[in-house]
Amino acid sequence: MVKAEGSTFSRRGTVALAAATLAFLGLTATASAQHQLNINTALSTEDPIYKGLERMRDKVAERSKGTLTIRIFPGSQLGKDEDVLEQARAGANVAVVVDGGRLAVFVKEFGILSAPYLASGFDGIRKVVTSPLFAEWEAKLKATSGHQILSFNWWQGDRHLLTNKPIKVPADLAGIRMRTPGAPVWMETIRAMGATPTAMGWGEVYPALQQKVIDAAEAQHPATHGARLYEVTKHLTKTSHFNLITGIVTSGAWFDKLPADLQKILREESLAAGDFASRATEESLAKFEADFKAKGMTVAEVDRAPFIAATKGVYDKLGYGELRTKVEALLK
Repeated sequence: MVKAEGSTFSRRGTVALAAATLAFLGLTATASAQHQLNINTALSTEDPIYKGLERMRDKVAERSKGTLTIRIFPGSQLGKDEDVLEQARAGANVAVVVDGGRLAVFVKEFGILSAPYLASGFDGIRKVVTSPLFAEWEAKLKATSGHQILSFNWWQGDRHLLTNKPIKVPADLAGIRMRTPGAPVWMETIRAMGATPTAMGWGEVYPALQQKVIDAAEAQHPATHGARLYEVTKHLTKTSHFNLITGIVTSGAWFDKLPADLQKILREESLAAGDFASRATEESLAKFEADFKAKGMTVAEVDRAPFIAATKGVYDKLGYGELRTKVEALLK
């Protein structure tokens, strides 16, 4: 997860490494008339979000008559999300599928998107990320960090608990080391639920569970299936503690150099593809759940009230109390 870099050397090192990586892969922008955007995602090719990225790629190529092309890199082939965000800050022609928690290090307001029990389902959270309030955060992000949001309506589903023992109430999580992304809102929520939060990259979760470096994880169904976590955990408890909404974030400097018509195409098709992917995610959940059961997992419904109560204080603790009131007004 994003950490505020502690030194100038750290950031410069990341940017230098990013430039070297992109040059090696042949992904840097060229002086030709053709423009290219390289999108990085931690997700697998079977994920509905990836299918949405493919749709975006094809529609952008069609509408731009090939003058703007997109390449997709699943499995974080271009590096960790944090590293790709730094590449974008340096002006590289890259984008990343990223959650609000990772952007909160630049603009605090984005962190609320990853807060517990904020909105219900895709339709609920979409109201937030297409609102004038969100547009203010978007403009602030570009001015502060140089990042350009293309769209933020890529819903990946509710996140649930993945453990090796049954979980019914927050007290059952005592002493459990649970992987979660490392932004403060994620970490504080898992701590409030009763577990010990442990930050690590998504690609490290399977071996960490297998080797018992961690005891548990939390994730949305498509990611759980794509990472085959049903092989290393026994119980899936449907807490829905996070409603995972993500967006496509690129370089503001790169975006601003695009012709106006290509900017319009890119943003419109990103939004359309986000809706497409989110609806596909909705339709996929029952199938994934059935497959988990077929693989031997116990999938349990749970009374969420104790978990909601346990995490209620996260908003005020992290300074989101007033902002939550504004967001709740959008959801009415």
